[in-house]
Amino acid sequence: MNQHHGVIGVVLAGGKASRMGGEDKGLQLLNGTALWQHVAHRLIPQTQSLVISANRSLDVYRASGYPVIQDKLADYPGPLAGVLSVMQHSHGEWFLFSPCDTPFIPRFLSERFWQMKANAPAVWAYDGERDHPAISLIHRSVLSSLESYLHAGERRVMVFLQQVNGHRVDFSDVQGAFINVNTPDDLRNMQEKE
Repeated sequence: MNQHHGVIGVVLAGGKASRMGGEDKGLQLLNGTALWQHVAHRLIPQTQSLVISANRSLDVYRASGYPVIQDKLADYPGPLAGVLSVMQHSHGEWFLFSPCDTPFIPRFLSERFWQMKANAPAVWAYDGERDHPAISLIHRSVLSSLESYLHAGERRVMVFLQQVNGHRVDFSDVQGAFINVNTPDDLRNMQEKE
């Protein structure tokens, strides 16, 4: 039985990928599979449905059959712009977000977030050393606060999540699950280790 509580999974693939030489990071291949697909394969069993937040290569992402939602805000203002657009265009209550460059996120991400969120409207991953605020479970009740935050020119994900009384969830037992791909070298090193 899939205990996903009606959560919508979201692959965040809308960034500029400046450290990836401007290439669409989500479409870079890790062991023959696009990075965004690695993330999607981890999210799908944990969620009721899946959407992709993307701003380019739209035909490629749409060919997957999943809904693709573009940022309404111009100039790639960061992950929160994707969060905002997804919430504005989807009818879910809870959203499980992960960037496209974290291919090994835990298969129990949603379950642990759900168990540890208490009454918080948002929680994010903490690997024991670093916070990963873009890997988060967020309730749609923060939507108006998010609109105001972005309208004021703010962009920092963790600051916003803290402002809405979110908190971190400890995943230090699976620290390696949060390794992300920022550069072509990162990608090469991951493939060598596989």
